[in-house]
Amino acid sequence: MSLHFVLVLHSHLPWVLHHGRWPHGSDWLSEAVIETYLPLLASLERAEAAGRPMPITLGVTPVLAAMLAHPSCRAEVDHYFAHRRETIADAPEALAATDELHLLPVVEFWGAHLATLEALWQRIGGNILGELRRHMEAGRIELISSAATHGFLPLLARDESIRFQLLVGRAEHRRHFGVLPTGCWAPECAYRPAGWWQPLPTARRTLRTGIEDHLRYAGFRWFVVDAHLPDAGEAWELYEGIARRRTTAAPSRSPYRAYQVGDAVRGHPVHVVVRDPQATAQVWSRHGGYPGDGRYLEFHKIRYPGGLKLWRVTDSSADLGDKLPYDADRAQEAVRLHATHFRALLDATAAARQQGDGAVVAPFDTELFGHWWFEGVDFLDAVYAGLAGDPVVTPTTATTWLRDEPPTTSVRMGPGSWGANGDFSKWLNPETEWTWERLWPLEERFWNAVPSALARPEVAMILEQAARELLLAQGSDWQFIISTGAAGDYATKRFVQHCEALEALLPALEQPHLDPAPFRARAAAFFTQDDCFTDLLGALAAASDVAVA
Repeated sequence: MSLHFVLVLHSHLPWVLHHGRWPHGSDWLSEAVIETYLPLLASLERAEAAGRPMPITLGVTPVLAAMLAHPSCRAEVDHYFAHRRETIADAPEALAATDELHLLPVVEFWGAHLATLEALWQRIGGNILGELRRHMEAGRIELISSAATHGFLPLLARDESIRFQLLVGRAEHRRHFGVLPTGCWAPECAYRPAGWWQPLPTARRTLRTGIEDHLRYAGFRWFVVDAHLPDAGEAWELYEGIARRRTTAAPSRSPYRAYQVGDAVRGHPVHVVVRDPQATAQVWSRHGGYPGDGRYLEFHKIRYPGGLKLWRVTDSSADLGDKLPYDADRAQEAVRLHATHFRALLDATAAARQQGDGAVVAPFDTELFGHWWFEGVDFLDAVYAGLAGDPVVTPTTATTWLRDEPPTTSVRMGPGSWGANGDFSKWLNPETEWTWERLWPLEERFWNAVPSALARPEVAMILEQAARELLLAQGSDWQFIISTGAAGDYATKRFVQHCEALEALLPALEQPHLDPAPFRARAAAFFTQDDCFTDLLGALAAASDVAVA
């Protein structure tokens, strides 16, 4: 039996430019650039030079793309590189003062590693998006998009908000990469079917359109879901794009198949690809998976001042004080062994299947590789290098797989996500209810005001900035961070800040008799911090004046 391997990487950060530097401002972006995005580009360059395929399906959220394309990004990353160089230069004296000179070889490793990445950064002129576009246009990778600011779509109060998130995401993708995306990373892999909606007793009970219909309207053709959603749903046989008969056959809800969601409308089906729990657990789990190997770099032990990581995992259950010095050569031994094991797992999956072709779909946050798991990009490199000669498993992109093996089954799924408990509880819980109770009335006020505001040129600039603030307030990051407790004060501050900015602008849109001049001044001030996205008026019009079919 043959099997496809579809790696889907989801790259996302909330808007952090112009909101401070450390610990959750622009340093967050710079850290991701240096620890994940540049190593991934280096890996793609190695594959290009070797003439071997590395067909990653790579998602870049529109808000992340807006930051990577922003002039401030180059300056911030340059500053971060300079800080890292200074830290490495100062490390020998600092280690001598604490009688830790045995860690000097690790410092030397970091110096060489940083120099390689900075040379790449300078060579591409800081243009990460341009390099990704180059690899896409050469057919080496597929680029997909997402909702504009990673809004948690099933919990947004108005259908217009969902459409707007998706339409802006699609338009921004075309602006940066020159093509319209086919695939969409639905934020948090969250899905809600059509039906009555009342997530809290305080929310208005309304009849809502399914997420797949919003995706279809925005032009997307597939998205990713976790395995429990199709597994718990109903499978139906397809005939000319219409679900005709329910089926309970064994392969009908296999995670190795793609499915149509509901019926095709006007000849445009929407498909889901399904996360394979077995393969992905090997990669992301620190406790039972590869990243917990004792030879890999320890993420949590950091030397201050400077922030160097000089130790290895040693034992995933060991106290941080018991960690041993990092050894890059030993870590690379582990990389090779784990890549071999992962390819064997894929081969075994192919051998065990009885239903013909299919795919192991492995979706991850891109930042897992290089940032959380330092050697993760090297692992991907080794996996693809080995698969280049594999007679059974063929790596491919998601859209190519769907084209070559179009789904023959429709699935009707319930609500869920890839978060804890498989539901919405990571984003809607007693700690975060207040955010939704504040956001939902703002959505109502904004969308009620949009139709008349679009007809008033004098408030166009105010309307666009209000739309930006709404999008930024809707980002799923704020509820997630509050729920994890890691930086709840920061997430609360950012969420409230965007809500307050929107509240300050709404009167100009709601009350035509008000002088727009002071509101334009406020909008301009907000724009100095929150200047993401362009040409929002067209998307506003399309989102507010359509009944989705």
